[in-house]
Amino acid sequence: MAQVFHYTTKLEQEYSAKGTAVLEYKLRKVPGVVSACILKDNTLSVYAKDKLSLAKALFALRLVPVREELKAKAKKEKNDIKAVSEELKNYKFKALVSLFGFGALEAFKRLSPTAFTNLSFLRTAFVLLIAKDIFKEGVLGLIKEKAPNADTLTATAVLASVLSGKPESSLSLLVLSNFAEMLTIGAAEKARQHISTLLDMKEKYVWLKNKQGHISKVSIDDVMVNDEVVVYVGEKICVDGVIIEGEASIDQSSLTGESIPAFKTVKQEVYAGTVVRSGEITIRVSKVGDETNLARIINMVENAQNRRAPIQNFADRMANALVPISFLSAAVVYGVTRDFQRVLNMFFIDFSCGLKLSTSTAISASISKAAQIGVLVKGGNFIETLADIDTVILDKTGTITDGHPILIDTIRCNEIEEKELVLLAAAAEKSSSHPLAEAVINYAQDKEWNVPHEVKTETVVGRGISASVSDFDGYKGGEILVGSRTFMKEKHIPGVNDIDRSGFSKECNIIYVARNSELLGALVITDPIRKDIKKTLNRIRRNGVDEIVMLTGDNKVTAEYVAGKLDLDGYKSDVLPHEKAEFVASKQSYSKVLMVGDGINDAPALAYADIGVALGGKSTDIAMESADITITSDEPLKLAKVMELSKSTMGLVRQNFAATIAINSAAMMLGALGKINPLIAATIHNAATIGVVINSARILFDKKFNFEKIKRNQDLDNL
Repeated sequence: MAQVFHYTTKLEQEYSAKGTAVLEYKLRKVPGVVSACILKDNTLSVYAKDKLSLAKALFALRLVPVREELKAKAKKEKNDIKAVSEELKNYKFKALVSLFGFGALEAFKRLSPTAFTNLSFLRTAFVLLIAKDIFKEGVLGLIKEKAPNADTLTATAVLASVLSGKPESSLSLLVLSNFAEMLTIGAAEKARQHISTLLDMKEKYVWLKNKQGHISKVSIDDVMVNDEVVVYVGEKICVDGVIIEGEASIDQSSLTGESIPAFKTVKQEVYAGTVVRSGEITIRVSKVGDETNLARIINMVENAQNRRAPIQNFADRMANALVPISFLSAAVVYGVTRDFQRVLNMFFIDFSCGLKLSTSTAISASISKAAQIGVLVKGGNFIETLADIDTVILDKTGTITDGHPILIDTIRCNEIEEKELVLLAAAAEKSSSHPLAEAVINYAQDKEWNVPHEVKTETVVGRGISASVSDFDGYKGGEILVGSRTFMKEKHIPGVNDIDRSGFSKECNIIYVARNSELLGALVITDPIRKDIKKTLNRIRRNGVDEIVMLTGDNKVTAEYVAGKLDLDGYKSDVLPHEKAEFVASKQSYSKVLMVGDGINDAPALAYADIGVALGGKSTDIAMESADITITSDEPLKLAKVMELSKSTMGLVRQNFAATIAINSAAMMLGALGKINPLIAATIHNAATIGVVINSARILFDKKFNFEKIKRNQDLDNL
């Protein structure tokens, strides 16, 4: 399969429905562009056969200067990492200097009170020097936002202590404030970078096998698509590809969250970031560098940190609204008591730090924790929305079922041979990505039958495939139709009602095959229901979901059987892709809807839903792009796990809100009554801030959100 390059960017200009359609059409007309669409968040997604075509497409429409943007992005990421490191060092330095200065001044005051009093100018200068950045940010906040912020409050507290003749009293605030900032930034950054550390690609070299069979160690940057790479036991796989020789037990926990290694052999896919625990394999490279599954995962998760949840915006607004309360409280206290110490208490207590930092840390930690178990959440807003979901809609094939259908029997008319029937169907289905097509092709390959190549096909969405097949191997070709019962009736194929399916389970799919308007027979394909899906649905219901519905393009008999077996609240059969999207939209009028799918035909519904989830390692690229959440393995229980995680995250956020407001309000009350001094007031405020941030970060280490693949009792499964 040829390599396809993918590029996404946020468009600055908002387009109307017509404008969007025109832009997408123009992009698709550019030679080399495979697909182009504008997603609901105004993100442009383009697939092209090569990077040159991609660049030409974007340059032609003056959308983005590709090279410049890519270079700027790489430079920005590097600078961001450096900036955070410098910021942490700066706070650490200021905290230590403030602590040393506070201790030195207290000792000086006790040893020589007279000299201490005479050096008031130097004490004031020392405090103002340490607090210069706070004054700068506080003033800028007033100018830019036209409202006071947390730094404005702290700067006022320092200024008040200087005017009262006790500048050293604000040193305690600066010590605790700088120390708290250092801890909170460190905790937030740890949460943000957790996934990058987890998926770090430390290997810079690989073992490259040339055409003569010689193996040499080369830089990963020199590896190209279709090269052959050898990976030995204990080494990390650095490319995506297919095993062409050998077998191995591979630890995929960094991608899927599964602790049990997967056994892989010839013709099976392997991914960058996984580790060979035993065995030795030779891989034919399909993707390298930024095109690998690993790189896409890292990019998705790190980008997710920038998509804020509504509750984060609420926390910011609430924090900014509470800053004036501290000023108002200080004015009231001074007016009533004329006690400058009590006024300082009001300035030393601030609500905003705890509210802002604890919320952003909780969301960031939640996204990273989800990524640990193989669930990619594209933004904090989806964590918040996921906690409120009350309706779940599931696609059937590949979501409720395994997505690995098997052709188990054939029904033949007019004494046609099984080989002829299967090969005609396989020829038509060869270019299809539908799981049922895969079952037909795999059956032919297992029989070592040569599938005809000279075929022209046309897909009829939601119905089947029409193909022109040339004569082959002594068999007659013609106009071939492969698809559902509805498809055959729409094409006026006689004899469809004569096909007897009574001898097969209702779970089976019957795929009809016709040649030149004559029914040849049918293929019986079964796609077993996932073993974990019932347990998944039970857990989802316990998370507050009221309604679970199935949508499928299959016939009513199969849909009714599956819905009954899983005790679903409803189902809809013979559904076309656009009808899935319409059904989702109709539910959204009174519910928060989550849609789960895996294929191209699910993409519109995934995009329409409040939360779209792409399930499984075989999810198509367009499904993953349309989805808000991607589960990277075929483990539906992870859906229930991430729903639990979202609810716990929002519970923590509300818990932090309550704790921050309660503790700081109590401290303000005690400060106003003169029961505590400014040092204790600052200690309470900063301890509360550090506490709620640590409370948020504990999501990363909470074992109840770890995912262990279920070890089944085989005897019980067979009952």
